[in-house]
Amino acid sequence: MISEPFRKLSIFFPMWNEQDYIERAVGYAKEECELLVERGEILDYELIVVDDASTDATPQMADAMAAADPHVKVVHHPVNRKLGGSIKSGFAAATGDLVLYSDADLPFDMAEVSRAVRLLRYYEADVVSAFRHDRTGEGSSRAIYTFFYNVLIRSLFGVRLRDINFAFKLCRTRIFEHIELQSEGSFIDAELIIRTKKLGYDVIQFGVDYFPRTRGESTLASLGVIRTILREMFALRKELRGIKPVADLAG
Repeated sequence: MISEPFRKLSIFFPMWNEQDYIERAVGYAKEECELLVERGEILDYELIVVDDASTDATPQMADAMAAADPHVKVVHHPVNRKLGGSIKSGFAAATGDLVLYSDADLPFDMAEVSRAVRLLRYYEADVVSAFRHDRTGEGSSRAIYTFFYNVLIRSLFGVRLRDINFAFKLCRTRIFEHIELQSEGSFIDAELIIRTKKLGYDVIQFGVDYFPRTRGESTLASLGVIRTILREMFALRKELRGIKPVADLAG
């Protein structure tokens, strides 16, 4: 029996040219949120599309969904801000006491959201971060890149987390009273966890089955993206020297 439901769950999707995925992503998220409301785990929800200056039909499709459903809202970027900028916009637009973000191609079963909400409640965690059980479907080069990336994060920041860049992080929005994300690139996933743990918040992990993208393509392992990650990584390492844990995390 659930004693106190969460007030609202915000789920947002950073999107750039995702016309092939947008309806499925928003539709399955809505289905899962309705189940959470029915079970009394949340009282309300919102689904946010962050359109990162898409050049396909994504903006029009998103606006049509928002016009048809009050639970859906859209943030439009006038210029492309990449993943980091889109994630920052999503967190800024969220009004729930819980917020989750995911890639538009749904790399995990949305039914896992209920599990994450339950784990966050049971363990009184501040962030629930998922990791992929099996990444072989995305190719050996990406798997190798991710392995060394996670090793580098552990070495530089002392953060031991599996699959730190996976787009499934359920957060209590209260953590953003003390966290202001800076990254504009793909390092933002790691930045969120690093800052969260540095401030003394509780992060837990759980594993999910992984479903690789079948349409469109990901650019997260491109040379330009990697350069940006390294630049932002070393900038954060320098900044963290002056950050201390939050004195009182109670309540």
